Amino acid sequence: MSTEFTIHRAALVALGQYVEQVHQVVAKATMREGKVVPALADQEQRILHGYAWIISTSTALKVLLSWAESLQEGGKFRTVEQLSLQIAFGEYLAQVVGGLAMGQNEVVRPADFGLSIQASDLANNSAVAELLNNGNTAETRRALAEQCRDGVFASENLGDDFIDAAREQYHRFTNERIIPHAHQWHLDNALIPDKTVAELAEMGTFGICIPEEFGGLGLGKLAMSVVTEELSRGWIGAGSLGTRSEIAGELILLGGTAEQHAQWLPGIANGDVLPTAVFTEPDVGSDMGSLTTRAVKTDDGWQIKGNKTWITHASRSDLMTLMARSKPDVAGYAGLSMFLVPKSRGSEENPFPAEGLSGTEIEVLGYRGMREYELAFDDFSLEEGALLGGKQGNGFKQLMETFEGARIQTAARAVGVARRALELGLNYALDRKQFKRPLFDFPRVSDKIAMMAVDTLLARELTYFAAREKDKGHRCDIEAGMSKLLAARTAWTSADASLQIHGGNGYSLEYEISRVLCDARILNIFEGAGEIQAQVVARGLLMRRPSS
Repeated sequence: MSTEFTIHRAALVALGQYVEQVHQVVAKATMREGKVVPALADQEQRILHGYAWIISTSTALKVLLSWAESLQEGGKFRTVEQLSLQIAFGEYLAQVVGGLAMGQNEVVRPADFGLSIQASDLANNSAVAELLNNGNTAETRRALAEQCRDGVFASENLGDDFIDAAREQYHRFTNERIIPHAHQWHLDNALIPDKTVAELAEMGTFGICIPEEFGGLGLGKLAMSVVTEELSRGWIGAGSLGTRSEIAGELILLGGTAEQHAQWLPGIANGDVLPTAVFTEPDVGSDMGSLTTRAVKTDDGWQIKGNKTWITHASRSDLMTLMARSKPDVAGYAGLSMFLVPKSRGSEENPFPAEGLSGTEIEVLGYRGMREYELAFDDFSLEEGALLGGKQGNGFKQLMETFEGARIQTAARAVGVARRALELGLNYALDRKQFKRPLFDFPRVSDKIAMMAVDTLLARELTYFAAREKDKGHRCDIEAGMSKLLAARTAWTSADASLQIHGGNGYSLEYEISRVLCDARILNIFEGAGEIQAQVVARGLLMRRPSS
């Protein structure tokens, strides 16, 4: 075993001991008889969520070290990777012992757990102290920023020839077909052009995880993450096109009948069928057990009655995966069922031509290209075979089976957005001159470049870790939650830092960074808001291993 990373391994051991102390405090405060008590979890939400952030950070550092060790074993561990590792460990160890940001104005500190002395002991550990003193320094940040200036970034190579080739293909496509047009599409609130959708379909974008027997590529979540990341680097709208196909494909594959597989999967895989997810309702948000849209049984099928909101790509879609309450007398999740709802594709002139369905566009700051709608179902008719799996009451369970993949994909979108923020900030810092010097020459500008590069790398490797766990067939709800939690924060902080580099120009709609900032903000909200992700991660970890 290489001795190059001895100090990092030792620091992780010490960090792990501190994380265990945090775990014991939180478990004692929120659990009784081996179970999390909801009332206590609500009461102690701050330390519960703080625990999620701390262990997500710890896990990200472990994953980053594994990445570095793998590169070193292959003789590909260069200066840029060494600097990135040093800065990441120095910065995030400092945040754990001093104060870790859970939001723009929310910081969780050791004192919140009653562990100030233990945090001080962690900071005084010889390995941790070395990284605190020499990891994230002005010198290492400057050196990393100069690597970025020279076009040298941390390795993206995954060691899988097919996925690495796919990255190159989508990288070129994004540079040539998305980036030159995305900002104008955004300003025009235009749908992603049909021609672009067709090109993405031809590349296999919508069938990445659908088995080959149904016309898909039969690949896994890691491949999906790489493709999503590259497309989102150009525009989150392009990266998100495949999300609906991913959710619908997995819902049908896992929960559908053989007939439903044959009916829908080939069309989704080849792009002929564009799906949309129809779950959220007004005044409900994350509390899906309170959904009220009804599916009423009729002699020859079903009728849908109710309202849905924040439905992405609703007009141009051909298939709705719709959650409704089919058992009105059964409260909570057990009364919900999932339906596969075909619909007529709309147009600009008539966005919702189907009888019994109407929609109103919701104007949004960013995340454009597919458009958001509020939908009203007025006795919208479905055939008998629309019930997913042919059995009522399984809707919520079926949806939960897809959330791991959806959250990993959202993390990948965030990584792509963060990378674009870095590119834009770096280019502007090199091109723009103030006081007869490039902005890049000023330390607080180059510091921002370095930290964007480090944070994006950390989020990327945690996302890939979650994707690999999913591809191994492991349960990874916690890992998926961690990756989305950190990646969404990274997208926002990177976009904000990049706009700051742009100064007043960044606030102008003329500049692309204005769009990237708006796009980045949604990532901490959809597919489970940051608070929900922290709840999922913390409760899941507590239930995996109650206090001793």
